[in-house]
Amino acid sequence: MNDPVFIVGAGVISGIGNNAAESLDALVEGKTGIDKIKYLRTNHSDLLPAAEVKLNNDELSAMSGLAPAISRTAMLSMIAAREAWDNSGLNKNIPSLRTGFVSASTTGGIDKTEEFLTHFLIDNNRGKLRNIINHECGSITTMVAEKLGIRNHISTISTACSSSANAIMYGARLIKHNMLDAVVAGGTDALTRFTLNGFNTLLVLDGEYCRPFDQNRSGLNLGEGAGYVVLVSERVASLLKRDPYCALTGYFNANDAYHQTSTSMAGDGPYMAMSGALEMSCLQPPDIDYINLHGTGTQNNDSSEGAAIQRLFHPHYPKMSSTKSFTGHTLGASAGVEAVFSVLALHHGMIYPNLRLQTPMSAFPFVPETAFSRQPDLKHVLSNSVGFGGNCSSLIFSKL
Repeated sequence: MNDPVFIVGAGVISGIGNNAAESLDALVEGKTGIDKIKYLRTNHSDLLPAAEVKLNNDELSAMSGLAPAISRTAMLSMIAAREAWDNSGLNKNIPSLRTGFVSASTTGGIDKTEEFLTHFLIDNNRGKLRNIINHECGSITTMVAEKLGIRNHISTISTACSSSANAIMYGARLIKHNMLDAVVAGGTDALTRFTLNGFNTLLVLDGEYCRPFDQNRSGLNLGEGAGYVVLVSERVASLLKRDPYCALTGYFNANDAYHQTSTSMAGDGPYMAMSGALEMSCLQPPDIDYINLHGTGTQNNDSSEGAAIQRLFHPHYPKMSSTKSFTGHTLGASAGVEAVFSVLALHHGMIYPNLRLQTPMSAFPFVPETAFSRQPDLKHVLSNSVGFGGNCSSLIFSKL
């Protein structure tokens, strides 16, 4: 059961780039994807910034190969998952693989359902029914898996903001239990009015660009995107013509059962998740070189995650930053997007900056990185994800 699982492919699309290379360039150059809302039709477009993918639906359709009538969530998934699958080389080099697709989402086809309701609520004889047939999240997963030619195992995970991390964990377990040879795992979410209005009702959205882990932070900015990694067994990794990016050495999911939309101020959920991932990887806290923070920029989230980090890592803190300062909070896709960023950080030896951090949080003795740096000696990267309902997950990626 302790056989290693390797990362051999990565694909991502978000507000900072339409693929992994563009995203990495933006992270290196400190270019945020947060801006005025342009593509989503909402009354809040001038009031609430967000990190939209910089393509309209027709452009995403051409890029993904899916029809314009298909959900934006599916098109984002198709683009990132196909990049990861192609990047792995498994789609053409190794025959007879048992393959799986485990994808996370919290929005599914809500964007198309909103189009339907716009017309239906005016006249219940209007509205295109094709806009609601792919409403549920699993429909998106199945559609993309079929396009990729993956049919041995297809699953959908929806556990709020930890969804993609749990998808990656599940994929790893399928490989460890010798049920599959390779899994494309991650998640996707498009920005919708339902999501934007819901978070606005919770009073956690910032009218300015978000400032994770800043003493004067005022909330989060939403984003959209998709991110996937390709997981394989040691046997499959040995058959490839190039070395894997890294290994997934530790992962853990925990639930503090504290509150429906908050985590405990003591950081119980993130603490349990990080501790469990460290135990699985046989590492100690000082072994972690970089933490990709969940870091949304809300008062509760940053305080809770910070408390957990202090409990676990004091007095020796690794470098850390929140890439949500670039991409916004991509919800069900966030852990997949950030897994790709973590893999790239480890592979290229990089620490990303925590943008717009001016006044460090007075409650903690550590300060996230505010400038990009090269760190060729990175060995272990920890990526945190904290979801509604207390669902908290941590992943550890390790250099080979």
